[in-house]
Order: sequence, then structure tokens, then C-alpha cells
Amino acid sequence: MNRALVEVSLFGAIIVGCLLVVLLAQRLRAEPSPDGGYAVGRSRQFGLADVKAAAVRWTTTTNHREIGLLYIAFGTVAAIWGGIDAMMIRTHLLTPAANLWTEQTYNELFTMHGLTMLIFFVAPVFFGIGNYFLPLLIGADDMAFPRLNAIGFWLLPPSLLLARLGIVAEVTGSILAVVVPRDLLSVLLAFQEPAIGWTMYPPLSLDPNPQTNFLLLGLHLSGIATTIGAINFITTIIYERDESIGWANLDIFSWNMLVTSSIIVFAFPLLGTAVLMLLFDRNFGTTFYAIEGGGPLLWQHLFWFWGHPEVYIIFLPATGLMSLILPKFVGRKLFGFKFIVYSTIAIGVLSFGVWAHHMFTTGVDPRVRASFMATSIAIAVPSAIKVFNWITTIWNGDVRLAAPTILCISSIGLFIVGGVTGIFLAVIPVDIIYHGTYYVVGHFHLIVMGIIPLMMFAASYYWYPLITGRMYDRRLAIFQSSLLVVGSALTFLTLMALGFLELPRRYATYPAEYSGLQIVATVGAFIIGISVLMWIYNMIWSYFQGKPVETADPWDLKATEQFTPEWQWFEDRLERKRGVAPTEPDETRPSYVPAKDRPLSIYSRIKPVARTVANDAGAGAAGGLFGTVLMSGMLLLAVALGVFDLATFADLATLVGLPANIGLGYALFLFAGMTVWPLLFLSLGEYLPGELTFVTGLWYATVIASGFAIAFYTGQTGLELVTYLIFVILSHWIYGLGLAGTITYLGGRQRRPSTEAENE
Repeated sequence: MNRALVEVSLFGAIIVGCLLVVLLAQRLRAEPSPDGGYAVGRSRQFGLADVKAAAVRWTTTTNHREIGLLYIAFGTVAAIWGGIDAMMIRTHLLTPAANLWTEQTYNELFTMHGLTMLIFFVAPVFFGIGNYFLPLLIGADDMAFPRLNAIGFWLLPPSLLLARLGIVAEVTGSILAVVVPRDLLSVLLAFQEPAIGWTMYPPLSLDPNPQTNFLLLGLHLSGIATTIGAINFITTIIYERDESIGWANLDIFSWNMLVTSSIIVFAFPLLGTAVLMLLFDRNFGTTFYAIEGGGPLLWQHLFWFWGHPEVYIIFLPATGLMSLILPKFVGRKLFGFKFIVYSTIAIGVLSFGVWAHHMFTTGVDPRVRASFMATSIAIAVPSAIKVFNWITTIWNGDVRLAAPTILCISSIGLFIVGGVTGIFLAVIPVDIIYHGTYYVVGHFHLIVMGIIPLMMFAASYYWYPLITGRMYDRRLAIFQSSLLVVGSALTFLTLMALGFLELPRRYATYPAEYSGLQIVATVGAFIIGISVLMWIYNMIWSYFQGKPVETADPWDLKATEQFTPEWQWFEDRLERKRGVAPTEPDETRPSYVPAKDRPLSIYSRIKPVARTVANDAGAGAAGGLFGTVLMSGMLLLAVALGVFDLATFADLATLVGLPANIGLGYALFLFAGMTVWPLLFLSLGEYLPGELTFVTGLWYATVIASGFAIAFYTGQTGLELVTYLIFVILSHWIYGLGLAGTITYLGGRQRRPSTEAENE
């Protein structure tokens, strides 16, 4: 299987899917007619002149908000690309043997996954958020250097193209090889994605693959772009603030961007120098990293002197978003503002003193290792200060159920696990045991996935009305956020378990006894992928179909006196453009609730929710049992006709480690029919056509029938295959009717009526 063609096909399918959503949403988009009558569709067609004008506008703009959107779009594309790498890695690890991709391909995938996500996804997205909102938060008209701001962005697309030129060349060569002799394509076919690991340690990075040179040039160019952006942020925050904003009342996100930018200014030039030295070793015969010269360890010192501050470069903006967004949804102002600022500065300083804890297994002098161990443990203190302040902010607050709330609170939990496991790795004996295992992979991803992307999603939901003037689908957002958290926890906690069992990382093959946990981790990874696709759909569809916001305060921030400057700017904009008058809250309540007026306890809040969940789950289990029994009768008829083999139930039992027994397999089938499929139906039913009754049950059963047909297929052909598929569909329709009918009869969850409050 050609990995490059598969990857490009998946990437193209996602892009085409996004375009189809855009076209469908535009086609269905309706605006009120001027006389207030019936809504009419837009008839204006975009021509070549419109496309040219849009291209000129977006490629020459120096407006900070538009450049911010360009950064976010670029980072999203890079995230999709790197995410596809991750999905292909996890698919490969479904089986112990390297029977999907070769070991070489596996190494290429995890090399480029790491570099793409760290360099081209996280920092550009945070720079985009900073570009859009930081000037609004500090009362600046624009960034300090608008043209330099544009240059900083436009250096990134060519740097990504250089870094991933190997796959572009490979796909181009494979396509041209159909009509052009391969001898003429030798230059293109010589390029391959590097398989040297994302840390690019010599002597692996001294391989003869020419694409490694372009990768290094792309990284160097991206470093220049990042440094330009950091200088712009520092200058803007220091010199462009409104007169009313001093250091004492500068918002927490701007503080985090200031410290992050300061780290970048000191860290990225060193990476550029180290990369140039590696390029000289590869092409001009120097010996910076050769045994007879500086030695391979020199690269590790230089790389990690950039690499560990880089962790905080991508982490600190996420904590800034957490400190900014979380108070808005718990009805309290941020607790311990000064201490969070001090902790941010402390992290920025200490980040340059911990790099060698990545090198505890290299034979560094024990006295040096001990000093780095102490510093690595010490840097956990300012991180813990943030966590305790976040928890205290939530305590005694008026917590509101919304997608940003779910993401913020879940991020705190995942970050605690990821941070504590990092403290263990800072202890030299523990690190020596677990350094080369999946423990490190789980720990690292609990940080980079457990808080960083989650806070990006939280920011997208929080500021979506401000950016687009429309509201997203809130119910879908809550479901997507929950799915993302579950997938992240399932994947990376499972990797932690594999690390405790001392399974080595970075291997394309592994012993068969680890396959169960690898399958669980892969399932979690695909849950993450599905949730990301749901987010993309929600963002695109709501841009055209979401309800226009009717107030500049969609989150009721004025009531708790947290109506921050960017929302004030949005209010002025709505008033100018659409004549939406500023609103005042019905009541203004203090952001801190005194003890005598304390809101309901957590138990009092959870109890009715738990009761509803238990009732729905009970009704779902009963419906699943009834539907599965009815379905079993149809399957027995299929067995009698010879189009369904009962032995497939025995194979089902072996998937979870049980003996190959038909009875055990059917028990597992019955259990899934009572739990997994009813719970999914209750979760997804609101987004399927029809009410949450028979019509929705038929739709749901039709969708899941495809998975059953593939899983239980035993090689039928011709008329037997047709009969088998008919019975699969009929049996699932019976299951769907039994499931939905029982839930309705028992008074289980119904589709909530559409109200104005839900659509706001």
C-alpha cells in the first residue's frame, strides 16, 4: 500500500468534504427580504473577478484580524495533515506485526507527525488567536509592525512546503509515472519523507536523503517567521497599550503571550543556528556533530535547549486562554491574578534550565544530572500554582454547562495527570527505567493534547460569535467536546499503561501480548479524529446557517462584570453595522458569591443530572435488550437459509481475549446491544432525521448496519451475498424499531423542543 497516496487521498477527502459543506450551506443559506417577508436564497454568483479580488485582498492584507484568521486557517490545515499521520500510525499499531506499513514508512510517519504538529500547528494557531484578539484586549489599533506581521505569516506556507516536500514529490512522481518514463522522474523519486525521528539526532540525520536538507531549511524558515511574530507581540504589548491599561491591569492572556514571545526570542535563534550547523555537516564536510568534532551529544544539548522551552512556548498561551475563559463560565473573576502572572514569568525563566532532563540516559555527569533533576522538579511549582488557582476560581462559582466549560475543566484534570507523571520522569532512576517506553509518549501527549488543543477548541467556541456574528450549534458542541475529552483520556492514559508495562516506544512492531491495549489506544485516537471532524463541520456549517447574534453579550458577561474589551469592541461594531443597541443585564451579581448566598452544592447540581442519565440508560438498556432479542430471531432465520454463520460469534469473543466460543460471543453481542449501541443512539439521536422515536431508530439502525455487515462477513458471493445484506438490513431495522419503541414507551429521552433560548 502506497503510504503517500493514502495520506494525500485522506487529506484531499477532508478538504473536499469541507468544500461540499460550504457549498451546501451557501445553497441553503437564506436572508430576510427587505420587506420582512419570506426568506429568499442568495442569487449572487461569484465570478473570476471576485476570486481575483479576494485573492489580492487576503495576500496583501496587513489587518491584524485578517492575518489572525490566516494563521488559524494555516494551523488548522497543518493539524489535519499531522493528524492524518497520527491516525495512520495508530492504524498500523492495531496489529503487532508491520503488515500495514513498512518499518521505514512507520518511522517517516512519526517523524513528520511530531514536527508538523509542534512547529506548524500549535504556534501558528496561538499566533493567530493573539493577532486577532490581543490588540482588542489592550486597546491597540493594530499590531506594532503590520507589514512585518504579514511577512511573518507568509513565511510559514513555504516553510511547511519545504518541510513536507518529500510527500509532495513522491505523489507527483507517482502520478506522472503513469505517462512519463520513470527515468525522467529520478529527481522527484529521490525525495522521501525523512525517517530520522522528530528530534533529528545525528548520526541518523546525516543520512543521504536529500529531503532532509529541505526539512532543515523549512524548519529554519519557520523559526525566522516565529521570531518575527514574537518581536511584534512584545513591541505591541509594551508600546501600543491604551493609556488606561498598565502592567497591573493587563489581561492574563496578554501576559502569557508576552512571556511566550520572550522565550521565543531567546530559544528560536539557537535552533536556527543548530540547524545551520547540521546543514553544513551534511553538505560541506564540517564536523560539528561528528565523532571527531563536537560529537552527537552537542546536537542534543542545542536541540533540547530549544526543545524544552518550546514545550512552554506552546503551553503558556493555552494557560492564558484557560485563565481568561474559565472565569467567564463559572461566574467568578480569576482567583490569584498576580500569582498566576508571577508563575508565568517563573516558568519562562526556569524553562531554560531543565533541558538536560531529556538526556539522563546519555551518560552525563551525575552531578550535572542532579542539578537538572532539582530544576525539573522546581518548575512544577509555578504550574501547580496555576492549577490551584483555576480550581479555586471554580470553587463556589456558578458553573454553566457549555462546551468551553467542559473543555476547561477537563483540561485541568488531564493536565494534572500529565504534569504529575512528568515529575516522576524528572527523577533520574525513574527516568532511566521509563525513558524509552510509551510512558514518555503518554505523559507528553497528556500535556500537548490534554490542554493545548482543548483550549484552542474552547477559544473557538467562546469567540465564535464575535468572529462570525453567528452562533454555533451548542448541543453538537457539547457532544463534540465530551467526545474529544473521552478520546484523549482513553488514548493517552492507555499509552501510560503501556509505559508502565515497559513497552518500548518508536517501534513499528511489538509483542502480541500488548495488542489489547494498543487496540484501545487506537480506538481512542479515532474518537479524537471523529470529534475534530465534528468541530470542523460545526464551525463551517454555523458560519452560514448559525443564528445571527442579537446581542454583543451572548455569554451574559455583563451580569458578572466580566465584559472584557474585545466584547466591548464587538458591541460597538454591532451598533455601527446592524444598529444593535447595547444591552444591560437584568441584574448585576458579584463575581464572588458570599457564603450566605452560596449556590447549590456540587451534589445538588449533579443529582438531577445523574438521575436523568440513569433513567435514560435504563430505558436504553431495556430497549437494547428487546431489540437484540428481536434481531436474534432474524439472524436465526438467516442461519437456517445458510447466509449467516454462527461461528462469527466465536470470532467476536476472541477480539476481547475470550475463548473462541459461540455462547460467549453471543453474550458479548447481547451486552453491546444493551449498552454501547443504545448509549450512542441516545447521544446521537438528536442529530438524526425525525423525532427520537421510530424514524430516528430506523436511520440509526441503517447506519450501524454497515459495520455489522463488514464485521460478520464470511466470504458470501452472488445471491448469498445479496441475501446476507438484505437480512443484515432487516435485522437492524427490527433492532432499531425495538430500541426506539421501548425507549419511547418507557419515557426515555425525547428530542428537546427547539426554543429561542437554545438557538441564541
